[in-house]
Amino acid sequence: MSSITDLIRKEIENLSTDATHTNIGTIITLADGVARVDGLSKVMYNEMIEFPNNVLGIALNLEEDSVGCVLLGDVSSLKEGDEARTTGKLLSVPVGKELLGRVVDAVGRPMDGKGALNANESLPVERIAPGIIPRKSVDQPLQTGIMAVDSMVPIGRGQRELIIGDRSTGKTTIAIDTIINQAKINKQGEASGDANFRPVFCVYVAIGQKNANVARTIKTLEESGAMEYVTIVSAPAADNPANQYLAPYSGCAMGEWYMENGMDALIVYDDLSKHAVAYRQISLILKRPSGREAYPGDVFYLHSRLLERSARLKEDCGNGSLTALPIIETQMGDVAGYIPTNVISITDGQIFLEGDLFNKGIRPAVSVGLSVSRVGSAAQIKAYKKVAGKVKLELAQFRELAAFSQFESDLDAATKASLDRGARIVELFKQTASNPIAVEIQTVIMWAMQNNFFDSIDVADVNRATQSLRDYMETQGKEACELIYSSGKLEEETEQKLRSSVEDWKRSFS
Repeated sequence: MSSITDLIRKEIENLSTDATHTNIGTIITLADGVARVDGLSKVMYNEMIEFPNNVLGIALNLEEDSVGCVLLGDVSSLKEGDEARTTGKLLSVPVGKELLGRVVDAVGRPMDGKGALNANESLPVERIAPGIIPRKSVDQPLQTGIMAVDSMVPIGRGQRELIIGDRSTGKTTIAIDTIINQAKINKQGEASGDANFRPVFCVYVAIGQKNANVARTIKTLEESGAMEYVTIVSAPAADNPANQYLAPYSGCAMGEWYMENGMDALIVYDDLSKHAVAYRQISLILKRPSGREAYPGDVFYLHSRLLERSARLKEDCGNGSLTALPIIETQMGDVAGYIPTNVISITDGQIFLEGDLFNKGIRPAVSVGLSVSRVGSAAQIKAYKKVAGKVKLELAQFRELAAFSQFESDLDAATKASLDRGARIVELFKQTASNPIAVEIQTVIMWAMQNNFFDSIDVADVNRATQSLRDYMETQGKEACELIYSSGKLEEETEQKLRSSVEDWKRSFS
């Protein structure tokens, strides 16, 4: 009896009589992953809302008499009349190096069956982009390992370069090859023991893709040894629209952690067309007024607030960078569509992939006329800038002349020379997937082209000759490559060694 008395006395002592403020509401309607809640008078925009069975939601519509919440996770256990309560918190995701090599969902929960993440830090999913003062101009290269891109539309650390084109023209391949090349450079830099070397960590966001495609991407990254530098955020097509809407912002927060801690990161959004469609779906269910192509009026802000978060920061503001490669899918090559024009106007240039070139076997199918980098040669090492300066103009002239020359039987010598040079450059730029080329090797190949070493080789054999020269330089011409790699310049001594190596290769190839 005394033990019961003691227990009751203890409970009375521990009883708290303070008033607790909780804002509780009730679900009025529930449909398509969106709940309309009544009674949440003190709710904030983008606040986390707690539902029964550990289901979370985000307050997206603050109306006069109700709140529109998008729900995350499995909503099958919820029903109309259930309670909902505010948390006073913004949605946050785990960040840090613990996420490298892992596959997570839109809210940072592991999906790969490798156990808990053990991340010590978290950051809010939605954050304000760095202002003008903390930013620094982009002048450090981020090499993709793809010759057509690195020579004509170079990308710098902190830049936002759009990859745009029709379905199945190799957009994802360019992004994945860039990630593989970062891993290759990271391993080379770590092996060199250079104290000033800055590795690039990668985040790949898969939005609305088939699970089979995401699995294929993971397999490619694992086989090429790149997965240890990559975090994959996946919101597959089977996922609800809320997760597809949140995934890019979650991935961006993970990338921002590196930027703010003095490191360099690369983020790929694959793709933002599906992201806009998911947002349109949510907006229409929330009864928001629709505008052009049924997209809501703030669809531009949807992508601008995401892409503006990529930057290169000054030394006293973190000294890191976040480079973004958003992907947009066009319909029948129409770059003047609503979402494509939105993202073109937000980014610092675009790599446009043409379906016609792809079908002709010119891969990567980079269009010279429509591709541009607004950072330009500032994002190239000096040696590469010297040899690749004219190539875009030569290729553009070739495309123009090729269109006219099919009607002309009698061509003058200058036109023939220009057509010959252009045809060889086209062959030179053909490159297989998951096969990035180091910048010093690219410099050698471009130097050999500019110094007419490919002129005597048949156009059909140029691609084979390029591979042969690459193999030769990686084995017997290492000295010249190491000089280019260490100095980043093409000095007289380097050029002499380069000439003798290329001449030796040419004799063996002939």
